[in-house]
Amino acid sequence: MVDAFVGTWKLVDTNNFDEYMKALGVGFATRQVAGFTKPTTIIELDGDKVTVKTQSTFKNTEITFKLGEEFDETTADDRHVKSLVTLDGGKLIHVQKWEGKETSLVRELKDGKLVLTLTMGNVVSTRTYEKAT
Repeated sequence: MVDAFVGTWKLVDTNNFDEYMKALGVGFATRQVAGFTKPTTIIELDGDKVTVKTQSTFKNTEITFKLGEEFDETTADDRHVKSLVTLDGGKLIHVQKWEGKETSLVRELKDGKLVLTLTMGNVVSTRTYEKAT
């Protein structure tokens, strides 16, 4: 099922992202830059390993993981988190935990688009990506 997510995705729409970054504790200057950035997400599959690359003019990140196995991740805003990615009901669910806090990043396919729903407490942000041709 992960293979449905494989490809290069470009951000086309974002909603409430600044509020989400505030909830994470991201500083003002970083939020300003990140808010204007239109990242490209590249999802690759190699056997049972999934790689998610996020590329932008601001910062590039890359994580490689196996579904259902916890791993260490350093986020784009330099948080050191324990991450776990699972596949549930066609959704790629990525949970990050650090310092007693938790956020979820849920990727799902809707109408040929990749919708990323970011949740931190009661703050929810959605980011919509279209497949690059």
